Amino acid sequence: MGHDALAQVLRHLPEVTDKNLLVGTKHADDAGVYKLTDELAVINTLDFFPPIIDDPYTFGQISAANALSDVYAMGGTPRLAMNIVAFPTNLDLAILQEIIDGSTDKLKEAGAILIGGHSIEDKEIKYGLSVTGLVHPQKVITNAGAKPGDKLILTKYIGVGVITTALKNGKTKPDDVQDAIDSMKGLNNKASSVMQEIGVNACTDITGFGLLGHVMEMAEASNVSIMLKIKDIPFFPKAIELVKRTRNHPKTIKSNKEYLSSRVKMSEIVTSEQANLLYDPQTSGGLLISVSSERAQKLLERLFAAQVKTFFVGEVVSKGTPVIAVE
Repeated sequence: MGHDALAQVLRHLPEVTDKNLLVGTKHADDAGVYKLTDELAVINTLDFFPPIIDDPYTFGQISAANALSDVYAMGGTPRLAMNIVAFPTNLDLAILQEIIDGSTDKLKEAGAILIGGHSIEDKEIKYGLSVTGLVHPQKVITNAGAKPGDKLILTKYIGVGVITTALKNGKTKPDDVQDAIDSMKGLNNKASSVMQEIGVNACTDITGFGLLGHVMEMAEASNVSIMLKIKDIPFFPKAIELVKRTRNHPKTIKSNKEYLSSRVKMSEIVTSEQANLLYDPQTSGGLLISVSSERAQKLLERLFAAQVKTFFVGEVVSKGTPVIAVE
């Protein structure tokens, strides 16, 4: 779930009172969670979008990694997946086969099984997955548990929205942004496993609402405020270069900024390029983890040992104004 039209509508639906619904629409979490037994809950999520990169196989990999990420953000293990396909009748079906091959290979890496899907004809390719995962009901991690004093850890660089927009506009080449492509293809499975092992207070994955959008959701769901340190936030160097050109801005930067900026205070040390990238919509972004200060160092060490990129980007403070401060 994210900052899109459907998410806004869902927030105004009547609250569900089913005792087994552990996570619904209340806090804009990454997925829904339903308790089946005292030791088993099911996680449901889906995501799909138009191609953000020309190579069909790579697009399939990124789509799968992106959809799986919601399960990982909640501390779950993905088990089943179904395709969601929109495809033009005038395109070679070999393109669709490559997309599905890339997706299937990524699912195999995650240990999940593709069991079918649904397709429709459309003017533009759209592809994604509905994913079902499993988690212990008492080990579900949501975006609503952050506590004052927590440290915030981010596990991927920021800026892929600007980079993929530049790719589509022919303003950069895949070889020049391979680090960003590899990042989007990368699963969040190792980070998820480690945070379950160590024990954390909250987590969300960074996707279309941008870093600030998902930080805002965590702050509001947890009834806290959050301070981010701009010098510690990892940006792709190419994104910093590309964002200087207005034509490389995804449209969502503007809409995210309009929705969020009244609750965000930016220090004067934050450059305009950095500010735009904080609102940049991410695809298959990293996990943002809120962990107690007592467990933060141990989490950092275990993530490092698991070869997960890890960055302390801020801390949680008691609720106040602004909701988010970037210093």
